[in-house]
Amino acid sequence: MSHTITALSVGRVFGLPKPSLTYLRGWGETLDIPLVMFVIQGDGPPVVVDTGADFDRAWEHHGIRMEQTPEERPEAALRALGVDPAEVGVVVNTHLHWDHSSNNHLFPNARIVVQQRELDYAADPVPWHRRQFERVPELTPAWRRAEDRIDAVDGDVEVAPGISVVHLPGHTPGSQGVVVSAGRTRYLLAGDCIDLYENWAGDDQDEHVPSGFFTDIVAYAESLKRIEKLGCEVIPSHDPLVVERREFTA
Repeated sequence: MSHTITALSVGRVFGLPKPSLTYLRGWGETLDIPLVMFVIQGDGPPVVVDTGADFDRAWEHHGIRMEQTPEERPEAALRALGVDPAEVGVVVNTHLHWDHSSNNHLFPNARIVVQQRELDYAADPVPWHRRQFERVPELTPAWRRAEDRIDAVDGDVEVAPGISVVHLPGHTPGSQGVVVSAGRTRYLLAGDCIDLYENWAGDDQDEHVPSGFFTDIVAYAESLKRIEKLGCEVIPSHDPLVVERREFTA
């Protein structure tokens, strides 16, 4: 059995301070990054990993300079790939930040896999994290529009043949990655545990560089060690090179 992973751009964010993605690195620099929705296709129903931002809400409430073309709307990007959203069997949210989970409702027949620890934290995050989870008075979190189809898991679980979630806490308490291992090459869709290839490659100071946003840096360090042991090819969540390559075959 083989799988194809396709990285679809579902919008772009401009002018992010670089240290928000590379911990204590890049002061004074900014980055433009894609929002990526991954589609895994094999013998069974497609699996979607992360569903991007709802731009109809994001402009007003998140104060970030963003752009989404009509072709980048999730429904349009999927249909251009030949995938009907109603055919998707599983949606995995690597975590519940608004830019990864706002379009779950577009997949009416999918079960939505989220770590229970992520659900618990998203319900009551610390004040400095509330906007990322849309836990603010003027908003109902977008992921709640499909809350009735959430399959809360605890730890590592196979979600489809050859496709498993692995718990990688640190960026958020319930951050998880997705391992695709049905073929000769094993891939890890790392979520925001690894934003950029630069995070995983490290620099002259450290072997790996965490994101600048996290809830537990000690847990984060353990998750990076775990990724090393997985022995997968790492696919970051926000690197333009991932969208440029677009397709990964396992």
